[in-house]
Amino acid sequence: MAGKFEVYADAKGEYRWRLKASNGQTIATGGEGYASKANAKAGIESVRKNAPEAEIVEV
Repeated sequence: MAGKFEVYADAKGEYRWRLKASNGQTIATGGEGYASKANAKAGIESVRKNAPEAEIVEV
């Protein structure tokens, strides 16, 4: 099974997303709450679009 993005509502009613690995562990989150599910999904699409080949840098 491949990893998957999950969209969910938090305790405040804001929408959030997380990326889960195939073993069920969360490996990334959006880091912020969104007012609508559509905005949370747009956040996922932004990550997909803007970081498909992002470099790794040490800071």
